Amino acid sequence: MPATKIDFKRELGDLYLPGRTPSLVDVPEMSFVMIDGHGDPNTATAYREAIEALYAVAYTVKFAVKHMPSGIDFAVMPLEGLWWSSDPTAFITGDKSEWSWTAMIMQPEPVTEELVREARREAAAKRSLPALELMRYEHFAEGAAAQVMYVGAYRDEGPTIAALHAFIAEQGCTAVGRHHEIYLGDPRRSKPEKLRTVIRQPVATP
Repeated sequence: MPATKIDFKRELGDLYLPGRTPSLVDVPEMSFVMIDGHGDPNTATAYREAIEALYAVAYTVKFAVKHMPSGIDFAVMPLEGLWWSSDPTAFITGDKSEWSWTAMIMQPEPVTEELVREARREAAAKRSLPALELMRYEHFAEGAAAQVMYVGAYRDEGPTIAALHAFIAEQGCTAVGRHHEIYLGDPRRSKPEKLRTVIRQPVATP
C-alpha cells in the first residue's frame, strides 16, 4: 500500500500558517533536531553547516518513516530559528555578529530519538557534515506566545516585530524567552519581497 501523505505544516496551521494580524497562541511541546551557534547567519560558516546537517538528517528520517510498515509520507517541516544576544542593542543596531541562534526543524510524532540517531549515522556515511556532532534531539515547549505572518525581505522585519511587541503590550502580556522565526520560503528560489516568515515571541500572560 502507498504511504499515507501528511503535511504537518497544514495540520498545525494555527502554529505554522498564521494570519498577517498578530494573535495569541498556545504552543504545545514538540520535538526538534537542533544545533546551537553564534554569529551572522549571512556569513557564519557555522550557520551554513548547521542548516546542511539539519536538512540531511530531516530528509533521511522522512524516508525512513515512509518505508516503515505504518507508511507515513510527511513533508519535511520548515527551518526554524531561535535568536538572542547578550547585548540587546545588537538587534537594534543590526550587529548580527553578536547574535546567538538555535537552528532547528520540527520532527512529527512518528519520529523517535533512535530514528534520529540512525539518520545521523547514515548522513555522516554519505558526506562530510561537520555540524552533525553538534546536533541534538530535544522536546521543546513554548507555551503562550504571540505570532504573526510576515511577508517580505528578512532585513525589513523590524516594523513587523515592533508591531508584534506593541500587540503583546496591548494584551497586558510581557515578552519572555527567545525571538522565534519560522522560514516558510526558500531565499534561493523566491524573491525577497515574496518570502513568508512566521515571527513568534513567547509571552507571560497576566
